[in-house]
Amino acid sequence: MKNEEIIKTIKDTYSRDIRKQLVKSVIKNEKDNDKEAIESSYKVVDQIFSYVISELGWTFSSDSNSWNDTPLQIMLEVFPNIDKTKWFEEKLLQVKSSISLKGGK
Repeated sequence: MKNEEIIKTIKDTYSRDIRKQLVKSVIKNEKDNDKEAIESSYKVVDQIFSYVISELGWTFSSDSNSWNDTPLQIMLEVFPNIDKTKWFEEKLLQVKSSISLKGGK
């Protein structure tokens, strides 16, 4: 599936208000350090992120020079301000550490 199709599908499935509210909830839960609420909101975001990865057929490249951040860019397109969440930061760190590990082999 092409990036634009994935973005359209998510936007058609989740209204703009729902997407905005999800990001606001994640940010609020992180700020309040409400572990249960954080876990719950992360589950929803992770399910959508898993869908994006699955539809892209995306995997971590064994060559870190050819890696791209398409799944995270799609999430950012669909969920403005998600890059201000700890969820997004954690995903970036996971990717960077995976690249470092694979690049060092």
